[in-house]
Amino acid sequence: MMKTSKTGGLQTEFEFTLPRGYIDGEGTLHKSGTMRLATAMDEIAPMRDPRVRSNQAYLVIILLARVITKLGTVAHIDTGVIENLFSADLAYLQDFYRKINDISPEEMSAEAETDESGE
Repeated sequence: MMKTSKTGGLQTEFEFTLPRGYIDGEGTLHKSGTMRLATAMDEIAPMRDPRVRSNQAYLVIILLARVITKLGTVAHIDTGVIENLFSADLAYLQDFYRKINDISPEEMSAEAETDESGE
């Protein structure tokens, strides 16, 4: 994982490389991209979507379309792009999403130590 953007000392965007890559309508292969940290709204908003209400598995499609900010030279990342990823790439992005958005045990203990010391 490489850093791409920091805001106020917090890394908010992360670069990734898809194992297979997305092939657009012209046949161009796109493998490298950027994903930003998810907000609460990114996780809540898809729950209102009728596609998610009828098929809970669609949640990940909408969620990834919201947080992927760049994929090669694709002009606009939407659900259609995510729907057309190879399954290996979808699995990779789901795992990548979890890695950048979860708090590691090390971060949790460092945060607890900071809270206890009052710094």
